[in-house]
Amino acid sequence: MPGDMSDWPKTIVHADMDAFYAAIEQLDDPSLRGKPVLVGPPSDRGVVLTASYEARPYNVGSALAMAKARRRCPEAVIVRPRFDRYTEVSKTIMGVFAEFSPHVEAISLDEAFLDLTGTDHLFGDPRAMGMRLKDAVHEATGGLTVSVGVSGTKYVAKVASDFQKPDGLTVVPPDDAQAWLAPLPVSRLWGVGPKTEKRLHAIGLETIGQVAAADPDWLTHKLGRVGNHFYALAHARDPRRVEGSRKSKSVGSERTLSEDVSDRNEIARYLRRSAEEIGRRLRRKRYVAYGVRVKLKTSRFQILTRQHRRRQPTDVADALFEDAVLILKNFDHPGPFRLVGLAAYDLVRQEEKGQDDLFSAPQRPRQLETAIDDLKERFGPNVLRRATDLRKARQTPNLDFLHDDEGDDA
Repeated sequence: MPGDMSDWPKTIVHADMDAFYAAIEQLDDPSLRGKPVLVGPPSDRGVVLTASYEARPYNVGSALAMAKARRRCPEAVIVRPRFDRYTEVSKTIMGVFAEFSPHVEAISLDEAFLDLTGTDHLFGDPRAMGMRLKDAVHEATGGLTVSVGVSGTKYVAKVASDFQKPDGLTVVPPDDAQAWLAPLPVSRLWGVGPKTEKRLHAIGLETIGQVAAADPDWLTHKLGRVGNHFYALAHARDPRRVEGSRKSKSVGSERTLSEDVSDRNEIARYLRRSAEEIGRRLRRKRYVAYGVRVKLKTSRFQILTRQHRRRQPTDVADALFEDAVLILKNFDHPGPFRLVGLAAYDLVRQEEKGQDDLFSAPQRPRQLETAIDDLKERFGPNVLRRATDLRKARQTPNLDFLHDDEGDDA
C-alpha cells in the first residue's frame, strides 16, 4: 500500500508543471482562461512552445509548426513568449521544492526531481507528500497546477507524473512498479523516441512488459548496449540519484526565420544577435562557457550541429561569435536553412574559476558589453541596435532559452 513506507528504500518525486507557459499566460490574463492558447511566435514558420489544455483536443502541442497548429485549431489565441516572466515563476516554484528537500534536481524551468527519502515524519505517506507539494505550488504561484509522480526511482516517478495530467498525482510503490509499467507502450521508456520506437516495434516489442520478459542477450543483439538500458528500466531499475547540485548545461538562442537563408553572411548576422543575447544571459546568471555550438535546420527540417570547445571559458559575445563563425565553416550543407541557433555549453560558475584564468583575454570587449548590459537594464532592450540590424526591416521570431540538453532520439 502507498501508506506503508517499510518497502520504500527511496522516495523520489517528479514534479512537472501543467502547460507551464500557457498556464502563466492564462494566470496573468484572465481573458485567456478557458480558451485555446498557443505560446510561440505568431509567424507561420514558428513552432508552438506550449499549448493550453483547451487547445490539445485539436491535436496541437509543443514543437508543432505554427501554421499547422492554426489550421487544426483556428480559434486559438497566439501569445508571444515572455521568458523573463517564466523564469521568475520558475524561481518561485523551485523555492517551494527546496522547502520540501535539500535534494532538488531541476530538469528545466517547469520540472524537477526531489528526493524525499526519510521525510514521512514531516509530510506523511507518499500520497500525502504529493498532495502537500501540489498545494504548496498552487498557493505560491496564485493558482498554477503541477502533476506529481512518486515512486522509488527517478524513471518510474517521471512516468507517473505524466500518467494523470493535468493536476495529477500518481503514487507507484516500488514493489508494484514493474507490474504498473508492464502495460504501458514502449514509447514510455526513458530514451525511446520515434526512431527507436519503430525499431522496437519491428522486433515485436509493443509494451514495456514485453521488454521486461525478453531475453537480455537477445535485446543487446538487436539493439546494442541500449538494450540493457531498456531491460533495466522495464524492470523498474534506475540507480541514478537526485543530483541536487546539478547545473544548467547550456544557454541558447534560436531563430526560426520568416524566409529561408543560404548566404553565410546572412547566417552570421543571426549568429551575432544570438551571441549577444547569450553573452548577456551568461553574465546575468554569472556563468562562463567552455563550449560553443551552432545549430542549423534545413528547409526539409533536417537538424545539423557542429561545436567547439574553448581553451578558456568566456561570457563575452565577441568571443562566442568568433567561435560561431569558425564553426560555421565546418557545415558543408548548402542550405537553405529555416532556423539558425547558437548555444554556449559546458557551463561553470564565474566564482568557480580563478580570475587569472577567466579574464586572461583582453578586458575591453567585456567592459563594453557590461556597459551595454547596464544601458539595456535601465532603458530597455532596444536602446542600442547594430547598424546592420537597422538596415534589415524583416523581423524574425526569436526563441531564447535556458535549458538542459536531455532528450531522446526524436
